[in-house]
Amino acid sequence: MIPANFNYLRPATLDEAIAALGSNEDAKVLSGGHSLIPAMKLRLAQPKLVVDISRVADLAYIREAGTHVAIGAMTTHHDIESSALLKEKCPLMCEVAAVIGDVQVRNRGTLAGSLVHADPAADWPAAILALDAEMEIAGPNGRRTVKSGKFFVDMMQTAVQPGELLVEIRVPFTGHPAAYVKTAQKASGFAIAGVAVVADNVTKTVRVGLTGVAAKPSRAKHVERYLKGKDLTADTIAKAATRASKDVDALNDIHASAEFRLHLACVNAKRALALAGSR
Repeated sequence: MIPANFNYLRPATLDEAIAALGSNEDAKVLSGGHSLIPAMKLRLAQPKLVVDISRVADLAYIREAGTHVAIGAMTTHHDIESSALLKEKCPLMCEVAAVIGDVQVRNRGTLAGSLVHADPAADWPAAILALDAEMEIAGPNGRRTVKSGKFFVDMMQTAVQPGELLVEIRVPFTGHPAAYVKTAQKASGFAIAGVAVVADNVTKTVRVGLTGVAAKPSRAKHVERYLKGKDLTADTIAKAATRASKDVDALNDIHASAEFRLHLACVNAKRALALAGSR
């Protein structure tokens, strides 16, 4: 598996990276590489220019930002998994990072790279949606912030436009019980059906993110509406979980049928809700 010919550039600053992306409509960003390089080897992606941002200064960090934790674009899954700050302020991020791929993937793959690639079976989208996170995108016209609900557009398509970079992800301090449960494809670890839950026992609301089930990740709105104002009991959880598959246009492929994915969405919703409730 050999990629098509491409030019390679490794900028030293964010401005240089944005300028390079703006100079070529067929440019792709190389972050950790675990999404882009396999696609290039299969020739599913054939960029004319690869812009490697691994040496752009100040894009790898995890720090407090008001009521949020700000995570830089080059922060790896391992950095997130082992972050003391996230374990204290937003432990769901550590929980999700720990079940991504294998050690090699977690050491090289990055949060921003995974999110922008928008693989329908990726783990991060479920958590990002359940946390109602914010994405900061930089481009030739400056910076803009996009909420997670508007970030994912379609299969492998996001709100990041040509010439732009996702530079920061901001997740809120939760202080609430949360959980992530997935059924993984055994060889890759990708989610056939993954469900992230963030529950607020004070306002009696939950946010539920789904990944792996459909072409793009989504919030399980029918589950959220049913549980609004209710305690997470065995009965309410069981009834809410059956709504996880409602209005979901499930994928049908070699890994799982649409019917099985919808079934798993309900099963894992029940498990994630119960786990969050127990915390």
